[in-house]
Amino acid sequence: MSATPITVAYGDGIGPEIMEASLRVLRAAGAGLDIETIEIGERVYHRGNSAGIGPEAWDSLRSTRVFYKAPITTPQGGGFKSLNVTVRKTLGLFANVRPCAALSPFVPTRHPGMDVVIVRENEEDLYAGIEHRQTQDVYQCLKLITRPGCERIVRYAFEYARANGRRKVSCFTKDNIMKLTDGLFHKVFDAIGAEYPEIEQEHWIVDIGAARLADTPEIFDVIVMPNLYGDILSDVAAEIAGSVGLGASANIGEHVAMFEAIHGSAPMIAGQNIANPSGLLLSGVMMLVHIGQTAVAERVHNAWLATIEDGVRTADITGPDAGDTVTTAGFADAVIARLGRRPTRLKPVNYAGATPMRVPTVAPRVAADKRIVGMDLFVEWADGGAEELAARLQPIAGHRFALQMITNRGVKVWPGGLPETFTTDHWRCRFMADGTVTHAELAGLVQRAAASGLDFIKTENLCTFDGAPGYSLGQGQ
Repeated sequence: MSATPITVAYGDGIGPEIMEASLRVLRAAGAGLDIETIEIGERVYHRGNSAGIGPEAWDSLRSTRVFYKAPITTPQGGGFKSLNVTVRKTLGLFANVRPCAALSPFVPTRHPGMDVVIVRENEEDLYAGIEHRQTQDVYQCLKLITRPGCERIVRYAFEYARANGRRKVSCFTKDNIMKLTDGLFHKVFDAIGAEYPEIEQEHWIVDIGAARLADTPEIFDVIVMPNLYGDILSDVAAEIAGSVGLGASANIGEHVAMFEAIHGSAPMIAGQNIANPSGLLLSGVMMLVHIGQTAVAERVHNAWLATIEDGVRTADITGPDAGDTVTTAGFADAVIARLGRRPTRLKPVNYAGATPMRVPTVAPRVAADKRIVGMDLFVEWADGGAEELAARLQPIAGHRFALQMITNRGVKVWPGGLPETFTTDHWRCRFMADGTVTHAELAGLVQRAAASGLDFIKTENLCTFDGAPGYSLGQGQ
């Protein structure tokens, strides 16, 4: 077998131990890997690189296009960026894939029939990391959802289901509240789902969907979600299946793919040779499938299942059939000793004929008819209530705009607000135009606000797209 170039990072904390154990198993199984090692994480952070990764590491990743990564530690305190988020977004790793399958009765779980795959959008949503302190009391985090981002992740989920013989794709959003952002994700799911009539499809509001996932995970198969929900619920699903410590993941992009365990670097047990390498090892199996070494992937995965069946486990896994626990290195030895075996009670895996997933592309779109029809002017105001603020705002409207409403934390407080509504110093003041307006007219409104002495902190243009409002409506609009 010819060797495939891959980039390997041993990481921090327990990372070096579990990476050494995992690579030893992969090599013993016959994996053809041409490894380039890079240094990332804690030591790079402490050398003054706030991203935790240097130029030579980026060069390696762009060359090999395959990244096998152990957990890293992000130092506490401000100024240090999450390396995982940096790598995912910089390299366009838009799809995070996390299989969560029960191993009952060998790993305790209340849901022995669980076999769920979480497909999480990996680049946008609240993880855009755009935050501001806007007033004395109010902080903001922007939730960014894009149509191309939704299209790629939703199509990937359906392609994954089709390629892996899965029967159903479920979508979780909160579009009863976030009607534009999560609403877009839901609409794209429905539109793309229509192209896969052989696959059952459903949508859940994320709160009840999460409750059902925790209570009855057997009803789900593949679940596709925006970034934040997927991050939280993939950990929940892994723990329900048996243990976060067993969780593997793939991060897939058009150019590069990264494979890592879902758990952290666990510095409190680093160097003790007791960590479970299973999550990273199974991520290595996903990597082998990705690079086309499916026979080796099948050999490793079935040997791992046989090891679990035989009661061999590290200290983090307990159960009725548990024998003595083994070390990190000892667990790797046990898997190597079972290479060539298949499990007898757990379902064996079969990767024969598996091919790398097709990475979806985004179809060209027709430009919408975009028109500016107003502005939301956000101001810091602590000199009175909504009535006093409205009296300050109305004179700046000019002849093209009218002050339509004022909200505080999203609740309308003018006109017709209630005295019981709690308010802070952060006010959204909506000015609507009598038709389409220009950027120059918007700038004039802002200039009048500045001349009046109002402390405005941001503006949002209110636009229609093909006649439909591109903004959330307030009460009474």
